[in-house]
Amino acid sequence: MIVVTGGAGFIGSNLVRGLNQRGCTDILVVDDLTDGDKFVNLVDVQIADYLHKDEFRRRVAAGELGQIEAVFHEGACSDTTERDGHYMMDNNYRVTLELFEYCQRARIPLVYASSAAVYGAGPVYAEDIRNEAPLNVYGYSKFLFDQVLRRRLDTLTAPVVGLRYFNVYGPREQHKGRMASVALHNMKQFLQEGHVRLFGGWDGYEDGGQMRDFIYIDDVVDVNLHFLDHAGTSGVFNCGTGRAQPFNDIASTVVNEMRAHRGEDRLSIEELVQTQQVCYIPFPDDLKGRYQSHTEADLTQLRAAGYDKPMRDVQTGVAEYLQVMLAEGKLASRRLEEV
Repeated sequence: MIVVTGGAGFIGSNLVRGLNQRGCTDILVVDDLTDGDKFVNLVDVQIADYLHKDEFRRRVAAGELGQIEAVFHEGACSDTTERDGHYMMDNNYRVTLELFEYCQRARIPLVYASSAAVYGAGPVYAEDIRNEAPLNVYGYSKFLFDQVLRRRLDTLTAPVVGLRYFNVYGPREQHKGRMASVALHNMKQFLQEGHVRLFGGWDGYEDGGQMRDFIYIDDVVDVNLHFLDHAGTSGVFNCGTGRAQPFNDIASTVVNEMRAHRGEDRLSIEELVQTQQVCYIPFPDDLKGRYQSHTEADLTQLRAAGYDKPMRDVQTGVAEYLQVMLAEGKLASRRLEEV
């Protein structure tokens, strides 16, 4: 059996889908469906069992999980604006540590979700503690466990891989609310209001010019499964495209793909701004000094670990995302609030 924690969430449910596509259905999903709407991410996948996260944590502590082939630990609080440090450190750091210790005792390979938030404002995004300075307690919760793994690398009894996710976007993120990707927010804004909104200039960047490493969910799943297939590898690895692109690229791709779907011509970003289909709002005061204006994953270590597939750029990934949403009818006006 393969365990996927956070299996009803964004990355977790896509990982379950990826395992299904390989013919694997003997999957234990761990999550918290107190917010019952997340169940929709499990309707079209096949799993063997479901456990609430608290019961799973109890069984980990008691050593009662049974025969497990591998664990993908995607469950965490991913709200980067959460200020409750006690909750964040227990939910993200302590739970991961407990699961790590269990997997080491039972000699079970573990792949867990770290985050590019460990790098803070950068500007170097390579896996080295000299480059790491988180800006919030979410980033610190990920940073702290990465240090545990680094200290234990020479004495591991089973492989452990931490994946530092950069800005992930794609299907099955509809439950994330304000923490959903800018791509999904832009889709909803364009359909509801006829334009998309981006932050205006700040931190030396022009309007919509802040740059992030945006990675499509299918590429993230492929990276996870690579480490399932190469279980002799351990360490902390960046999981991004290695390419920084401005938020303007996301917005223009969303709008132009929707325009093309309607049979309308594609426009340049300048034309989209002139026609008020892309608009800029003042950069929020509460994010100043706590915001990553530029991220770009250094993929040297990931490539050295044998992952050689190309990563989608924004134009390709967002177009695929939109096609999935359109095919599933999730961008029809009557379903906007459900998305």
